[in-house]
Amino acid sequence: MKQVTTYENEKVLVLGLAKSGVNAARLLKKLGAFVTANDAKPFDENPDAKELVSDGIKVVTGSNPVSLLDEDFSLIVKNPGIPYSNPLIQAAQSRHIPIITEVELAAQVNDAELIGVTGTNGKTTVTTMITEMLNQDRPVGKAKFAGNIGVPASQVVQTLTKDDVMVTELSSFMLTGIKTLHPHIAVITNMYTAHIDWHGSREAYVAAKMRITMNQTADDFLVMNWDLPEQHELAKQSKAQIIKVSRKGATGADAYVADGQLMWRDEAILPVDQINVPGIQNVENALAALAAAKVAGQSNAAIATTLSHFNGVRHRLQYVLTYKDRKFYNDSKATDIEATQMALRGFKQPVVLMAGGLDRGFTFDRLVDDLKAHVKAVVLFGQTKDLLADAAKKAGITEIHFADDAVAAVPEAYKLSQPGDVVLLSPANASWDQFPSFEVRGDKFIKAVEQLSGEKEQQA
Repeated sequence: MKQVTTYENEKVLVLGLAKSGVNAARLLKKLGAFVTANDAKPFDENPDAKELVSDGIKVVTGSNPVSLLDEDFSLIVKNPGIPYSNPLIQAAQSRHIPIITEVELAAQVNDAELIGVTGTNGKTTVTTMITEMLNQDRPVGKAKFAGNIGVPASQVVQTLTKDDVMVTELSSFMLTGIKTLHPHIAVITNMYTAHIDWHGSREAYVAAKMRITMNQTADDFLVMNWDLPEQHELAKQSKAQIIKVSRKGATGADAYVADGQLMWRDEAILPVDQINVPGIQNVENALAALAAAKVAGQSNAAIATTLSHFNGVRHRLQYVLTYKDRKFYNDSKATDIEATQMALRGFKQPVVLMAGGLDRGFTFDRLVDDLKAHVKAVVLFGQTKDLLADAAKKAGITEIHFADDAVAAVPEAYKLSQPGDVVLLSPANASWDQFPSFEVRGDKFIKAVEQLSGEKEQQA
């Protein structure tokens, strides 16, 4: 970590806690700042606030009072999820107080090479793939992931040297609050429509994503998905060298698919069918990751080894284990129909599907074609079980069974499977009717599979 004096004796407000806020506050204190942390959750219900108080940091909880600004802060480090419509933020802007997000603070003290990954889908998988690729046969230093992947950059950055690499997943919320963050290699996986309620428009969302390249120069690299025509125009906004990836064989691509092979500028890296995680989305993720790894100087062999052993990111079409020739996959992150469609399209084997969850008031007719093409039996649970059963009937599926939840569905799904089948949890629904998060749902599913098989999940 760089030793900087920027924040010595400066008064800084950290707005919003959770992991990023707690670690930002600690880093600022380490840098010599007078830190005040503010969080809307009451103190008695706020373990993060209690941690900071025990560290000797001033904490204000229960609301975000505008009167806090009377303390003449020179900077606000904002939790990425807090919108700029927040009254305290608006008041700070009217007083011209600089506002940044935690990744910007981390970038200011980062001493390692920085790779940034953003996009609508695939960020976490690509970030993880790149990290594992760069650590394969690495002689000096280490690649570490951080950011929106669940590990605060302000925590990781304190462990890094010039021999290391920080691979940082960057959300649009994070990127809205950067000023100097400068990735040597940036990756935009894709760009669809998301978070309009927060950004206000798709144009604002896209502009936030493109901030990943705003500080790049001609010595840097920007990896873009050349199968998306919009990316061709957006690329003109960057000063970096554009590295083009294409699953569909777009003209001029640097990383692409040809004759069933992942290619890098006419060099074959790995047969597509040897990527250890299924689905066309993971072919695209692999292309983006290998492009970043090649630009970073990694060998073809190291990249191929990583992709052929990559078990996926937890809860994102994650391979769990094989039991009696049935492969079990955890796709608990599939909280909408589109995610389950993509999961099903990744398998050539017959699928026993476990699905269901929170009722958001829509039917599952859009899932019918994929159920018909890929699924032999379903085990359904949660508020939407009957709606999903209707879709399964329309798909001609006769084996329609019900369970109390995603845990109880496991032995039932196993009974319906045969050797060579895939047993897949891909709920197509949020978890909140039965579980506090998709992570809890996925973890409990994995434990149920372990209990059924007597084996442990396969770790990457």
